[in-house]
Amino acid sequence: MYRQVVAIAALVIVCTWGTELALTAQGVNSAPRTGCKDLPSWDELRSALKMARAQANGGLNLDMWGTLVDRDGVVCAVAFTGTDRQQQWPGSRVISAQKANTANAFSLPGLSLSTANLFTAVQPGGSLFGLQESNPVSTAAAYSGNPDQYGQKNDPMTGERIGGVNVFGGGLALYNAAGKIVGGLGVSGDTSCADHNIAYRTRSTLNLDYVPAGVAAATDPTHLDNIIFDITPQGGGDLAPGAGQMPGVSRSGFGHTSCHGYSVAGNAISAGFAATLPPTK
Repeated sequence: MYRQVVAIAALVIVCTWGTELALTAQGVNSAPRTGCKDLPSWDELRSALKMARAQANGGLNLDMWGTLVDRDGVVCAVAFTGTDRQQQWPGSRVISAQKANTANAFSLPGLSLSTANLFTAVQPGGSLFGLQESNPVSTAAAYSGNPDQYGQKNDPMTGERIGGVNVFGGGLALYNAAGKIVGGLGVSGDTSCADHNIAYRTRSTLNLDYVPAGVAAATDPTHLDNIIFDITPQGGGDLAPGAGQMPGVSRSGFGHTSCHGYSVAGNAISAGFAATLPPTK
């Protein structure tokens, strides 16, 4: 009798869980897509993303995924720059959506935080340590549907709230000409620094970079939510980093690791590419 009860309970749990996944995959639990009207179309996103990817961004010159979410975190468009979905890292599709969600979720009408600005704060001992474990990604939204539709106008993520938190470069909040925050953009597919640079150029082309304020303003008043390379390597100077959780200490508390070597020289190279980005409006 005991075994029968346990078996029935397990069956109920499995059936309930399966039903919830199915409902989510069918879009039953989706939020309204009214916020998407304030964002660019799929065609506009793809065009801007391709233009940005063609610039010198200091990365590996790889094709990219890009995602737009509205202010409620609803995915409005997913696109890629290559000839087909196989030309980009498959894992970067969901990462781009996570970045868009993160930048939107942790930016305000008066303060923009790029995902690059979160890198230091989420490290062990940082003021936001553990943030990356919050707001988990919806796996049903991320992986449902036909993979042949990924990156197309009918990508199965479209209309779903993806969730997820990503804490390295490539995610930016979106502000329209009235200074209103309308969502987030996420870009993934190259080094995290190149992802940030491509996202910055894409946002500028989409004319959604009327950023009110950001933590980079103290050292870069023309790029208010730019990536910051102020991590002093462990050991100092150009020495290789020593053992530890981080390659060094960020003076601002919002620094991002260099993608050109964990050294002062690497910081300078990465910062050089970031300095060429179009200024925020």
